[in-house]
Amino acid sequence: MEGDCLSCIKYLMFVFNFLIFLGGSFLLGVGVWVLVDPTGFREIIAANPLLFTGVYVILGLGGMLFLLGFLGCCGAIRENKCLLLFFFMLILLIFLAELAAAILAFIFREHLTREYFTKELKRHYQGYNNTDVFTSTWNAIMTTFDCCGVNSPEDFKDSLFRLITPNHAVPEACCLRASQAGDMASFSKEECLTGSMMFRNNKGCYSAVVDYFELYIYVAGALAIVVLTIELFAMVFAMCLFRGIQ
Repeated sequence: MEGDCLSCIKYLMFVFNFLIFLGGSFLLGVGVWVLVDPTGFREIIAANPLLFTGVYVILGLGGMLFLLGFLGCCGAIRENKCLLLFFFMLILLIFLAELAAAILAFIFREHLTREYFTKELKRHYQGYNNTDVFTSTWNAIMTTFDCCGVNSPEDFKDSLFRLITPNHAVPEACCLRASQAGDMASFSKEECLTGSMMFRNNKGCYSAVVDYFELYIYVAGALAIVVLTIELFAMVFAMCLFRGIQ
């Protein structure tokens, strides 16, 4: 009976980790395809720092899942105690890192308020200095989500940006792009930069980002709970198999 139970755990672990292995392989494939794609998709992604960073996140996550699934499959099917122990330690490390991230997110949740982002934008945003990480990130956000400032373009009043470029009311990232301007024959970037509401995005980025990610936040939360649960079961299965191997 004990042997049947051990055999069941062994094959459950193999199937579970084979699915993880396939998922990691898929993510690696997507990431590599984007980086080497000859059709020009890479250039579209590269034009947006946020999306380009996401490609490397996908590659990192895919590589981690690929290794995790491979170790789990080999450890289970070969009943290798060394691989099973390494698999357990890797899962435990990932589990603790995710737990630490959740705790830190809870502790620093007050830093995700409108007031905090507005204060930081006023103090650090430089407008056209793309070598500054804070500035380039905000430019990417405003361009991606067609928004301006945290609450509205008024956030740039009394800001570092206005001290550096006193002749511009808003940065260029706030201006409507050609595709947005449509049939506006009189579209003028100069008028946008000097404060014309007709030629700029007037929605704040805080609302734009929250609206865009609202559904994904709930989905991500549910997935996080599912992943943590699976990881707990994976550690239990690995230890049961490890202790059952003679």
